[in-house]
Amino acid sequence: MTGYASVASRGAGPEAIEASVEARSVNGRFLDLSLKLPDELRALEPALRERVGATLRRGKVELRVSLRSTNTTSGTLPSPSDERLAQLGRLQAAVRAHLPEAHPLSVHEALQWCREPGGELPAEDTVLDAASQCLDALGRARAREGAKLKAMLLERIAALRDAAARAAPLIPAVVQRQQARFLERWQEALQGADTASDATRPTGAPPGAGAVASPGTLTPQALQERALQEAATYATRIDVAEELSRLGAHLDEIERLLARGGEVGKRLDFLIQELHREANTLGSKSAALELTALSVEMKVLIEQMREQVQNIE
Repeated sequence: MTGYASVASRGAGPEAIEASVEARSVNGRFLDLSLKLPDELRALEPALRERVGATLRRGKVELRVSLRSTNTTSGTLPSPSDERLAQLGRLQAAVRAHLPEAHPLSVHEALQWCREPGGELPAEDTVLDAASQCLDALGRARAREGAKLKAMLLERIAALRDAAARAAPLIPAVVQRQQARFLERWQEALQGADTASDATRPTGAPPGAGAVASPGTLTPQALQERALQEAATYATRIDVAEELSRLGAHLDEIERLLARGGEVGKRLDFLIQELHREANTLGSKSAALELTALSVEMKVLIEQMREQVQNIE
């Protein structure tokens, strides 16, 4: 989740340097921490990494600590002494004696080397406390965004429940239509068999007295029963009641995790995968355009949830 926070702290002395701690985060599946510290505070890097790891679990996080002198005259240009300039000249001459191709110092570089420290650095505990306060503020900012993500997920869950409710009544209608088709096809087969029998009956024989039926020939009643059995088998094959039931159970669990809060990102990832599985099965069993359209609608909603769930800690 995204967020930003900034906290400033300084030492106790009147000439103390102020330390400003900034933390910002963007969406990410894992914790990717980037620390930007001045050289004077490099020793605090392990402690800062430990505090960030104890507070955050996911996201691309940047923690920046900068130093600023509180002395009002610190912004003026330095006035290097003759002794300091002479020392820089001797050092430059010694370097270029061994490295004649080395570039000479510029005015800016000379002024930087001659700049005197602006004051006393803040204590390590002061910087670490400021970092902790900054991380707490960042956590509150991320929590506000998390509340928005939660509302979005609940909205998608409601839409998925609505799609599932519209899919359930379609199955009996599809089965009934397919059953009628089976019976119609078997009826056509019976009529075709009667026509073939009349064409092969002996001359002078009464209608319907065709060739002698083989022992394996089915009666019209048996053919109708077989058609009904085929329809029943088809109904079992396209039944999605189990998939819809599991989909509802997964949605219930997602709602429970969102209500509980805490570190739920990885569990939500797994449940979104299960939702995809049920939606895919529903699409593969689809025997009507209406069910196919509902399956596609569900997949779009689930994909929208998946993109956001990866940002939840």
